[in-house]
Amino acid sequence: MFSYESLPAPKTVLSAAASLTASAFLFRTIATDLIPTDYIKVLFKRLSAELTVVIEESDGLTPDQLFEAANVYLGSKLSPSTDRIKVSKPEKDDELTVKVDRNQPIVDIFQTMKCKWTLQTERIEVPANSNARSELRFFELSFHKKHKETVLKQYLPYVLKKAKEIKDEKKTVKLHTVDYNGTDYWGSVVLNHPATFETMAMDPDKKVELLEDLDMFVNRKDYYRRVGKAWKRGYLFYGPPGTGKSSLVAAMANHLKFDVYDLDLKEVQCNSDLRRLLIGTKNRSILVIEDIDCNIGLQSRESEKEEGPNPNGDDDDKITLSGLLNFVDGLWSSCGDERIIVFTTNHKERLDAALLRPGRMDVQVEMSYCSYGGFKVLASTYLQVKEEEKMEFFGEIEGLLKKVEVTPAEIAGELMKKSDEVEIVLGNLIQWLRTKEESVLLLTTN
Repeated sequence: MFSYESLPAPKTVLSAAASLTASAFLFRTIATDLIPTDYIKVLFKRLSAELTVVIEESDGLTPDQLFEAANVYLGSKLSPSTDRIKVSKPEKDDELTVKVDRNQPIVDIFQTMKCKWTLQTERIEVPANSNARSELRFFELSFHKKHKETVLKQYLPYVLKKAKEIKDEKKTVKLHTVDYNGTDYWGSVVLNHPATFETMAMDPDKKVELLEDLDMFVNRKDYYRRVGKAWKRGYLFYGPPGTGKSSLVAAMANHLKFDVYDLDLKEVQCNSDLRRLLIGTKNRSILVIEDIDCNIGLQSRESEKEEGPNPNGDDDDKITLSGLLNFVDGLWSSCGDERIIVFTTNHKERLDAALLRPGRMDVQVEMSYCSYGGFKVLASTYLQVKEEEKMEFFGEIEGLLKKVEVTPAEIAGELMKKSDEVEIVLGNLIQWLRTKEESVLLLTTN
């Protein structure tokens, strides 16, 4: 039976505790004097249940993709308890970039597994007068040893995937143009074009088909690898001027967050330059060659054969159709992934048939004159008015658009004419369409 009388006296307990503390202190002092500190650290690490993975910033001269991905991913995992963060504003980006600072532990939970990240730096010796960095940056990722396989096979691939999604979401779309003074023949500016698929005044069915094709393309990486084809897709936009071909390219870029490379063939001197320009483009990009039928006097392949080799012995001092075809789908076209090539033309019938075959131009989209569906999009965008709100005007406009051929650009121009009254704008548009109809009837009569 328990009895308080059986407990030792408090004085005895305190004396025993003091004796144990003194013994522990003495043992620590002896261990410190006799055993090297580094050896003690190694011993404790071996006894620890924790495993640490080191991810360095670069492997020699090559940046480490996982390090950059961790930087991006952890920037979205900062908690209120974080004491320091790094914020930067790239010159050509609209948004601030937030990243973790060194010696700031970030704890992430993945499938109930606790992962602790810490950015560390280490001084390194560099030659005098060298531009090389004098410090090495690396992440330490710590977790329980039993989770090693999960971290390597699931968690780190998850970090790579999430970082890509974050970068794509925040990406500032850029427009690149030919610049022979640049290191890769390209110069760039931010593409602030406001076009979206919602504001495009094109046939609704064609719009849906194009959106579905684009989304399918960006999600078929494994498919292209399996069938052994370069991960690229070609589009041809054709139709009269003012039907929105250039705006459609901008809408595609904004939808996919792809950079646009505007290739003006008049700026390119020869086939070799074409190859260099292709190598200079990045993944997830749209290469655009506008007005392909008149951008440059490309010969047909038959006329090239008839003309024969250059008498000066140099067959690469100009751009040829064969060179362009190799550029579009030859071996050089596989130097990258997730690439889209867009040709635009006002005269499809002038193009060589070799340019139009599948594999070069996979999808052909006719940009036609303004339909009633396109007008409703323009009215909603420019006037913020719906069909049911002004049915008496919309009904007459629908009838007139079936009789006359006008481009979306022309309709937009009429809708932008200054007036605070929607009824006045629509009335003026109806009058303008009637005048167009009368002109058509007059030409038909004559």
